[in-house]
This record gives sequence, structure tokens and C-alpha cells, in this order.
Amino acid sequence: MRQLKEEVLSRQVAEILPTKKGLESLMKKRRIRLYLGIDPTGSNLHLGHTVPLRKIQQFADLGHEVILIIGTGTVLTGDPSQNARGRNRITEKEIAKNMKTWKKQASKILDFSKVKIKKNGDWLKKLRLPEIIEIASNISATQLFKRDMFQERIKRGDTVWTHETLYPLLQGYDSVYLDVDLEVGGTDQVFNMLIGRQLQQKMNKREKFVLTVPMIMGLDGKTMSKTSQNTVNLTDSPKEMFGKIMSLRDELIIEYFTMCTDVPLKEIQVMEKDIKTKKISPRDIKAKLAITIVGMYHTKTAAKKAGKEFISVFQERNLPKDIQKIKVSASATLPVILIKAKLASSKSEARRLISQGGVKINGEVVKDGKSTVKFKKGVVIQVGKRRFVQIS
Repeated sequence: MRQLKEEVLSRQVAEILPTKKGLESLMKKRRIRLYLGIDPTGSNLHLGHTVPLRKIQQFADLGHEVILIIGTGTVLTGDPSQNARGRNRITEKEIAKNMKTWKKQASKILDFSKVKIKKNGDWLKKLRLPEIIEIASNISATQLFKRDMFQERIKRGDTVWTHETLYPLLQGYDSVYLDVDLEVGGTDQVFNMLIGRQLQQKMNKREKFVLTVPMIMGLDGKTMSKTSQNTVNLTDSPKEMFGKIMSLRDELIIEYFTMCTDVPLKEIQVMEKDIKTKKISPRDIKAKLAITIVGMYHTKTAAKKAGKEFISVFQERNLPKDIQKIKVSASATLPVILIKAKLASSKSEARRLISQGGVKINGEVVKDGKSTVKFKKGVVIQVGKRRFVQIS
């Protein structure tokens, strides 16, 4: 508990506004109310989501009142943060689908006996025109258009849609409606959270603090996103999760240890030094990271098993023990087989994988998308480093 009290406002924290000292002082005086908001734009939570989720659980463990807001109202507008162009609008049906397994996934991190869940659609959808006008009257249009991404779009001659300028007002109103002391979010949310701080000051006549957590990079060192396929999802199997982490760029190992695990900082500093002095291989530290994270979201037993499987398949070149098996006709083309095995979602994706050298048959790279795999029991098809299928 002592370590938690020391690290709650420092580890995994990018910035505290207006001051860290002010928030520390408030937390010593009384139990505070805080929240984290997440819009249901996808069905999977990934390691990037776990950083703020883990942070609010720390506050809950210290006895503070914590709320996780699912943005069922804000998501209808679409957060323009970090978007070079306007987001596609989302439907109520898509929202319901994306939320279906969220609580189960989040429960790997959050203790829902200590953390409340609320949906901001419950109050945002009920706002009447006079109330929306009242909220908007507290923030100038000039301020809203100062957003970096809006300015970049305007310079390029692209459109900034009116509904996008409403997003920070709606997110900001969450702070007013819940009357919070603190909002937690990623560094991409600073603008939105500060709008909420301003609304809290003007409408509820009191302070609201803002705590930002860094956004971790994806496995390839680029911005983490589902479309880039560089995420580690909480729904990934132990084997898949372990393999993904082993593909992490070496320069991100220490960042992942710091942001995504509870390994003591002193121990992480020793590992960082050992990597720099080449006392230990980055691959060995990465394996430790993989075992740690898989153990957090599955079990320690599953993590060790996944580690042994990884060594067997990728270092000793053995086939996976639980390799998928399918039956195909003797004249089936490779793209058709990849689709049937769910190694590709379409013929165009299958052809792209093949042309890029990402497909192997019995260990040999295949670049002819029209090639036919003659039916023969035991033929192994591999896509990328971790996905296999065997013809039965």
C-alpha cells in the first residue's frame, strides 16, 4: 500500500494539471471522486487501454470513489482527437456490439466492487436544447477551433465538421454532471479534459484536476491501433499474447515494463542497465515481459506453457501442438484455403499476404497467389510468424 501511495501520482503519469501538489493536498484531506471515460469504438480492449484502467484501479484501492464511463453518448459524435480526418459515424447497433464483452475484459483489471460503471448516454441523450446552449455558452468557438488537428485540417483545406466541435463540450459535461474532482485519460485527451475542467469551474464553481497517462506505442513502434494490427488485445489467447510481445521492438521493452506491469521500478532500472551494457539479451528480458503480462491476464501456468510453446515453435522450429487442421479439395487455391482457415478475411487480403512473402507452405515462401496446393495430408501452411494450419 505504501508503494501504491507513492506511485499513484508518479508512475504511469505524464502530467497533472493544474498542479500535482494541489491534487496531493486534496487527497490527504478527503476521499475524491474521479472518472475515466472510454468510447466503445471497438470490441477489444488492448494493452494501451490498460494503462488508464490500471491507474483508476490504483485510486480505487486507496479508497477513492472511481467511475468508469462508457461513452455511449459521446461516441455518437466521435472523438476527433488524433484524427487527421473526421471519424466515421457509429450506429447504436455497433455500440451495443462493441460493449458486449467490455465488462468481462475490463474485469481483468478493475475490481467492480470498488469501481462503478456509468454510461454517459444516460444523461447526454436527455439534454434539451436550452441545456446544450447553456453548456456551449461557457466555451468560445475560437477556443474549440484552436485544436491542433482542426488547425492542421484547415491548413490542408479539409473539413472540420460542426458535430466534431461539440465532442469536447459533451465529454466536458460528464465532469459537471458527475461533479468530479479528477479526470484520468490519455495524453491525447488533454484538450477535452481541460474543457471539462473549465465547465466544472464555471458551472459547478469548483476545481477539477486532470491526470494524463502516456500512450504506449504499438508492437512495431508506431501508434497503437486496431487497423495497424500492432496491438496486444486482452482477448488474445496466452499463446497469441506471448508471441505478440516477443515481436515487440527492443527499444519498447522498458516502456512496457513500466507502463503495463507492477514490476518494481528499481528492478526495471536494473534490467535497463543490463540491456545497455549487453549483460543480458533483450530477447531474454522480452521473454520475462511476455511471461509477466500473460500471467496478469491469464494465469502464471498459462504463461509458462505459452513460453515453452514459443521456444518449441520459433527457436526449435517444431510445429505448434494445437495446430489448426482443415480439409480442402485437391484443386483448392491458396487464397481460398487461407480464407477457409480464417488466416485471411478476403481474397484480396490473401493475395496481398502472398505477394508480400508472408505465406509459407511446408516452410517454403510462396509468392504465386494462383498456386494450387494439392491435397495431401500433413501439408502445413504458415502465415506470418505465429499462424499455422495443417491439411488433414
